[in-house]
Parts: sequence; C-alpha cells; structure tokens
Amino acid sequence: MRSVAKFSDFVREKRLAKGLTLRKFCELHKFDPGNHSKIENGIRRPPDNEDAMRNLAKALDIEDGSNEWFEFMDLAAAAKGELPKDILDDSEVLNMLPLFFRTIRGKRPDDEKFRELCEFLKEDK
Repeated sequence: MRSVAKFSDFVREKRLAKGLTLRKFCELHKFDPGNHSKIENGIRRPPDNEDAMRNLAKALDIEDGSNEWFEFMDLAAAAKGELPKDILDDSEVLNMLPLFFRTIRGKRPDDEKFRELCEFLKEDK
C-alpha cells in the first residue's frame, strides 16, 4: 500500500485518478467547489461530520473497511490533530499509547531505525 503524507494530497490524487476536474467532481457529487478546493489545498480541515466523511469516501470510490478506507480516515484524523476513532475505541491499544509516546519522546530512533519500525508496522500479520 502506498502512503500519502497528507489528507489533502490523498483526496486530490483519488479525484485525479477518476479523471475529474475539481469542478466536475463537485458538480457530480453536490460538493461546494470552494470548500472542496480548500480541503485539497490543505487550507480547510477534513469534515468533522461522519456522514460528510462517508459521502466524500463514497465519491472517491473508497470502500468502507478497506485498507484505503483506513488510510483515508487515518490521514483525516492526523490532519485534525486527532487519533483515529477506531484507536480511541480500542482500550487495549489506547492503554499502550502513553508508553509508545514516552518512548518516542525519550529515545527517538535514528532515521534508519524509524524507517525499519514503520516497515515492520506496515507488514500484514
């Protein structure tokens, strides 16, 4: 799975992959082109409303529950400075996060080790 650094880039890439201009995409899906442009340019945060997020995902042909869905939702949460809802709902993972944060703050791995950790975490178990 490829990774996009920002929600805005992810949304733009998905729209462009559909071969649609921003205006045509918004017209087809009844989105406000001004607001959507601000989302794609990183000026406006992803929608807070769950229905709006689902509508955007549907317009981008992102299947609920797919890897792409989780990437979409994770990037949206990161863009809003939040943790993804499914992480917040998992008490076991939530209880481990403070340890993870303290570890990263206290002894941040060098770039090579950090890349290795990221690759390890990406592996399907």
